[in-house]
Amino acid sequence: MGGARVLLLLLLIGWGKVMCINWNPIPRKTIKHSDVCDSVARFRAAGAIFALDPSDISRQLRPQIDWAAPQEKKKECVTKGKNNQTECFNYIRFLQTYNHTHLYTCGTYAFQPTCTYINADRFTLDSAALEDGKGKCPYDPAKGHIGLLVDKELYSATVNNFLGTEPVILRNLGPHHSLKSESSIWLKEPDFVGSALVPESSGSREGDDDKIYFFFSEHAEELACDSEVTVARVARVCKKKWTTFQKARLVCSLPERHVTFNNLRAVFTLPGPDWRSTAFYGIFHAQWGDVDVSVVCRYHIGEVKNVFDGPYMEYREASQRWDRYTGPCPAPARCITNWHRENGFNSSLQLPDSTLNFAKKHPLMERAATRPLLLTKGINFTRLAVDRVIALDQKPYSVLFVGTAEGWLQRAVVLDSEAHVIEEIQLFDHPQPVDSLTISHSKKFLYVGSRSERGRVCIRIDLHRGSTSTLTQDLALDRFIHKAKFDKPVFIPSSDPSRPKNVTVVVGSDLVLPCHLVSNLAQPSWLLNERELPLGGGEGGATEPRFDRALRALVIPNAGPQQAGATPATPRSRA
Repeated sequence: MGGARVLLLLLLIGWGKVMCINWNPIPRKTIKHSDVCDSVARFRAAGAIFALDPSDISRQLRPQIDWAAPQEKKKECVTKGKNNQTECFNYIRFLQTYNHTHLYTCGTYAFQPTCTYINADRFTLDSAALEDGKGKCPYDPAKGHIGLLVDKELYSATVNNFLGTEPVILRNLGPHHSLKSESSIWLKEPDFVGSALVPESSGSREGDDDKIYFFFSEHAEELACDSEVTVARVARVCKKKWTTFQKARLVCSLPERHVTFNNLRAVFTLPGPDWRSTAFYGIFHAQWGDVDVSVVCRYHIGEVKNVFDGPYMEYREASQRWDRYTGPCPAPARCITNWHRENGFNSSLQLPDSTLNFAKKHPLMERAATRPLLLTKGINFTRLAVDRVIALDQKPYSVLFVGTAEGWLQRAVVLDSEAHVIEEIQLFDHPQPVDSLTISHSKKFLYVGSRSERGRVCIRIDLHRGSTSTLTQDLALDRFIHKAKFDKPVFIPSSDPSRPKNVTVVVGSDLVLPCHLVSNLAQPSWLLNERELPLGGGEGGATEPRFDRALRALVIPNAGPQQAGATPATPRSRA
């Protein structure tokens, strides 16, 4: 976890002691594209599958696999009214490990979705074993799609027809029967953004099953005020015995301001040492007038499980609205557990009709609500990844990596129920959305994808001169304590005032003393002969000393004998 310590050691100096959810927070540190280190590897690819060195993605481990749609498929695509410049290609939408020897991949194949296997050792595609990809991969490359391979079974959520009007969540590819959701009842124009396996059978006293969770946005059927309102959803199915499909509303809101964020853009699942510590992080988007608002919310698996335990919602024909169900419940929402097996139900097919019919008519649960960890205005978040790291205080912290529509990466640390932006990095020289973020928890690498290139983000940072063994860290109070030298908490300055330099100045000339402030939240404090030097704003040709942020220096116009002496600088934080 040495990399984790480096991460927090550098970036948490000088926040100040005020801790609250920030509206439009200022990142503590900004790294422009021109300052990104040379070890950032970049790679461009299109229409092919690559085997890359994870430590240097510009290096190919095997010759690439070119998997283009045949000309006849492209011609059929064009005759059906699709664009030959943007749509009638083979966009690879799914690639995961199938077993220890093969991968499984699916592509749009010019609006005729197709899947096949890849030999992992030889890195060759089995073109003789092409399979129909309907229900496994979308027809349209622009449509949302998610897929998850679990024990050689593919759980996918996609659009199941050429017109894009039949959304479906299904299980196929494996030894069990293919099962799918009844889209007319269970899904309302969904936009799928993520899925996750949670091994809830592990250590379960009830003999519970593992769960597959799906995340998406869709039109709300339970809101009487407006059926066109979009809401965020989490749905789940049982892995072994698909007893029921359930979905619940994910609410990310500021109740004191009567604000709710409904449009779910991306989800990241952070597993823990035990499945009970699993957390889901979601990016939500809203628009207030002409201003984009993005937030990040977190949901613990326990909170989500409690929602699926009830109560249920029921559609009432008389009022034509959804209300809480208060009648008898035949417990259809459970996977097959020890209770079912003891009562002779070893499969969902053996459950009584009353249970299965209840399940079909009551797929909707009440909501899971939480507050935002991070909120920003004027910035459109697109993707996120989360890592759990150990800081110098030997405590674990969650660190968020959030990509934006302008091609920036924000890094934030979660303290209790709030996230603080500690760094922003400009990833590309031209603004473009971050389309994917993949994190390697073991290597401490973050892989970033956009429409034009991909890169492994690596920022080389000068942390602290000397060993960190004499430092402890108090993140809650935002400070580092030097155990050997100081007997009270102090901030470590970004410069070393213990090494004075002599500067000779011609009387009447301007004196420029460099002072590089790493933090955007820091203000310089200058001392002249141990007394603080008052700084002016530097406007209108003022002659008083001022700090020039463009020059990153103290500027003293018309320096004279009164400026003689020792003039060290230290940064001080502001909230």
